[in-house]
Amino acid sequence: MSGWSISDIPDQRGRRFVITGANSGLGEQMALALGAAGAEVVLAARNVEKSRLVAEQIGPNATVAALDLADLASVRGFADSFDGADVLINNAGVMAIPLRRTADGFEMQMGTNFLGHFALTGLLLGRITERVITMSSLMHKQSRLDVDDLNWDRRKYNRWTAYGDSKLADLMLALELAERLAEAESPKLSMAAHPGYAATDLQMHTESPLDWVMRLGNLTPLAQSATDGALPALFAATSPHAANGEYYGPKGLGGMRGGPAVSGYRRVAGDRAVRRRLWDKAEELTGITFDV
Repeated sequence: MSGWSISDIPDQRGRRFVITGANSGLGEQMALALGAAGAEVVLAARNVEKSRLVAEQIGPNATVAALDLADLASVRGFADSFDGADVLINNAGVMAIPLRRTADGFEMQMGTNFLGHFALTGLLLGRITERVITMSSLMHKQSRLDVDDLNWDRRKYNRWTAYGDSKLADLMLALELAERLAEAESPKLSMAAHPGYAATDLQMHTESPLDWVMRLGNLTPLAQSATDGALPALFAATSPHAANGEYYGPKGLGGMRGGPAVSGYRRVAGDRAVRRRLWDKAEELTGITFDV
């Protein structure tokens, strides 16, 4: 598996994918690779103009749809017009930004990266026929997740911890959904993936001197390209060998770069009692319940 590359993507003709945040970075590379393999790709993103530029590279198999994960009204609007797909890839996200709130009052990183995707997955699940892939991060290991304070109403805000919280929550969403699908004897699969250290623009929005530090980091040998960073998610989304409930990431350098392989995660992500509490809290905050 660790030698798996874009050339190993099976023929995707006849399959339809929805990718959030497909206007740039990892999502753009996923869309381009899947389009080249023959898939129909829906580029769901807030920046419609940038998404159209990506869609033009793919051709007639690509469509663009407006989706702002930081606004549950936008999530519902997208879901209302959605007519089904084989695979949903929950990819969009923000990283290490100053404290801000979504349209619904959620802390922006938790609201965009996790709660927006939780709501989207719940609304679309009945019309996804095969797989749901949710992007996490190595930074989930830096989380100090407080299920009772997801929106940082009581804690002193730390942008990096908030990012880690959102990525741990994404991982727990994928793992909990996988168990619920298995218990329901559903043929659908839920998996998580992370890109390792991929050089993208995601790190460039801290609005602090860290932007320059991250820019320099992207030029070091530790960082791999966005194309390579997209491989674990593409493996999960297309390989007949990808398994329900697995977490895929780069194999080398402590998970920072290399071909896709099964990745380890913090013990708390496997704690089903905590996952259920998080799930219940997400349903409470978003008003979305899952029909698994």
